[in-house]
Amino acid sequence: MFITSKGTGYVKIEGRDKDTEIPASALNTALHGDKVEVRGNEIVKILDRAKIAFSGELEERGGIHYVMPDNPKMYVDILVSTKNIAGAKLGDKVFAEIIFWKDAKLPPEGKIIKVFGRAGENSAEMHAIAMERGFAEDFPADVLAEAERIKHRGITEDDYRERRDFRKTLTFTIDPADAKDFDDAISIKEVPGRGWEIGVHIADVTHYVRLGSALEREARKRGTSVYLVDRTIPMLPEALSNDLCSLRPEVDRLTMSAVFILDKEGKIKEEWFGKSVIHSKKRFTYEEAEEAIKKPSGAHHKELALVNQFAKKMTRERMLAGAMSLDQEEVRFVLDGSGRPIQVVKKARGDSHRLVEEFMLLANQRVAEAVSKEISVYRVHDLPSREKTEDLRFFLENFGYRLPLRGGVIPSQELNRLLESLEGKAEKDTIHRAVVRSMAKAIYSTKNIGHFGLALKYYTHFTSPIRRYPDIMVHRILAEHLRGVKIKNEELYEFEELCTSATAAEKRAQDAEWASVKYKQVEYMSSRIGKIFEGIISGIAEWGIYVEEKETKSEGLIRMRDLADDYYVYNEKKMELSGQRKKKKFRLGDKVKIRVKSVDLERKTIDYVLV
Repeated sequence: MFITSKGTGYVKIEGRDKDTEIPASALNTALHGDKVEVRGNEIVKILDRAKIAFSGELEERGGIHYVMPDNPKMYVDILVSTKNIAGAKLGDKVFAEIIFWKDAKLPPEGKIIKVFGRAGENSAEMHAIAMERGFAEDFPADVLAEAERIKHRGITEDDYRERRDFRKTLTFTIDPADAKDFDDAISIKEVPGRGWEIGVHIADVTHYVRLGSALEREARKRGTSVYLVDRTIPMLPEALSNDLCSLRPEVDRLTMSAVFILDKEGKIKEEWFGKSVIHSKKRFTYEEAEEAIKKPSGAHHKELALVNQFAKKMTRERMLAGAMSLDQEEVRFVLDGSGRPIQVVKKARGDSHRLVEEFMLLANQRVAEAVSKEISVYRVHDLPSREKTEDLRFFLENFGYRLPLRGGVIPSQELNRLLESLEGKAEKDTIHRAVVRSMAKAIYSTKNIGHFGLALKYYTHFTSPIRRYPDIMVHRILAEHLRGVKIKNEELYEFEELCTSATAAEKRAQDAEWASVKYKQVEYMSSRIGKIFEGIISGIAEWGIYVEEKETKSEGLIRMRDLADDYYVYNEKKMELSGQRKKKKFRLGDKVKIRVKSVDLERKTIDYVLV
């Protein structure tokens, strides 16, 4: 069941190409995501509820309390009686659960199960964004107690047994300045007569998070860590994620490693996988590593520069093989003491970022190939659909770019060449976004179909078990493989179910992250009403023009009624607005000057007008 923000429903019925439209009057209490039974154009039965709890603001109308949901797809307010108000006050941001709703003519009855704080306060809004998507900040008491017991135990002599010792090998981490969980490290050592030994060392989370434990159950349930603009909601308690599993400098840490002997050309001559122990010598921020790569006087310059050279060669080879570079420009917020955004900064991406990414890609790829003869978990990326490919080709032709098809797909090398040619052009971000949207979504699966975007036959996620549950699964699979233990066929169904839930959790986490960014962008613009900015047209619709502000990436709408200088007609095929009298045209990628007209923090929207 899919419900639009206007309350119209659409049901996907197996065997039918077209979704069945359900008018708001015939939803009969069905909600977005529900599994339903349909007769004609009416919902006759709710088979399975997708969601019954929503974040929103507590309001009062006619002496009756309601929770007004933040979710635009939740089309009705939730009535809350005095006994179910849980101490919340009017204007509080709360989390309410529906407890009774049988009659579509009446509002659902609910109870408040969490009070976040005052609506509009940073912490309350961030909590609400996370819980709306199923992520709670607090861990159950038994999970926290188990994590504390493990942390208190620490690393014992028994833990070192049957582990390869890298403690005397130069090892370092490279992470953002504000990172607390370091789940990957890189080591480098010259092996005379053979080349260079490069190790990718990953926190051995499975040593602590055992099957059947409270920690394991909670990690399965969460599926992933969530990164909001001002906080991380971790998959594992901080006693592990920020401490015992985190590859901190100058302490021993238990790891799972992928180690490669590379010749001077960066070709793999030997590889080894297994349990290990490391002792990181240095914790680099990306900025520090960037400086060390470039300056001979920088810490471990020689080793970092060499690893960087290998990474650049790997990147070139991947691109020649058809791997795509689809990194989009991102922003981060500088917040004041109350969490309000006072500055928006573009995230820089240099050699230090790409160095880490390249070796993580290598480890993920080689581990996937190593276990490929077993039942395993893969990160797969399907070919773009024919429909989306045709849409993209038509879209690109509007900009004068004609790309060939091969087997019903635009070759990735052609898309790479196009994206490279756009450097410095106004339409760069617009076309880049269109290419990303044309792609299938990467998912977790036990069925390996390869990874189209990376142009790899085998790929998995091995390098982030602190923050992704599928990586924990892959660590277990690799450990069993190295012991010569075969994965049982009956485990396949469980693995596939876990892949499906992990993919869903990843999507919900991304939605939460994007929602937190959008909220801060709107909040940032709320104190800049009347200010003038430069923007790029990012979308065109019959109701107006979407514009993305150049520096903060804050997207807003210029409504058709505010285009008062002419009568404009929308051309859907060409994706443009044409003025009938002055013949002025607005197209995707055009640069425009805009003024902030108004913002709506509740709806998370910005209205611009042309200058």
